[in-house]
Formats: sequence, structure tokens, C-alpha cells
Amino acid sequence: MDIVRVFGNNMKKYRIALGLSQEKFAEKCGLHRTYISTVERFQRNISIENVQRIADALNIETYKLFIEEDGEEE
Repeated sequence: MDIVRVFGNNMKKYRIALGLSQEKFAEKCGLHRTYISTVERFQRNISIENVQRIADALNIETYKLFIEEDGEEE
């Protein structure tokens, strides 16, 4: 399991489900848009604090960002 890829895919899936652009989502998280972009492109390891900020902004339990779904490879 590539945890960076799983996290990035899940974050993007939940963000899109909420109808949020990267920019609007970044504002909601208190992060920069380019930070969100690099996470979604699997180019950044993120801190535990930011994992929680992202989960809170998505209104989901944190663990859901780490669950690998079947056929999730992109």
C-alpha cells in the first residue's frame, strides 16, 4: 500500500463529493492551494496536524482518508 497515494486519492474524492475546488477547500482547511495540489498529486508527505485539519474540513473521520479501496490505482 502506498499511503501517500491512498491519502491523496481519498482526499480528492471527498473534496470533489463536496463540490469544492482545490482553492475553496484549501481556504476551508487553512492551507495553501498549492499544498492541496501537491497532496493530491502524491508529491507531499503531510503532518498529523494537517491530516486532522483536512479530515475536519471534509467533515469525515480521519481514518477514512487511509482506507484503500479496490481498484484505486491511478
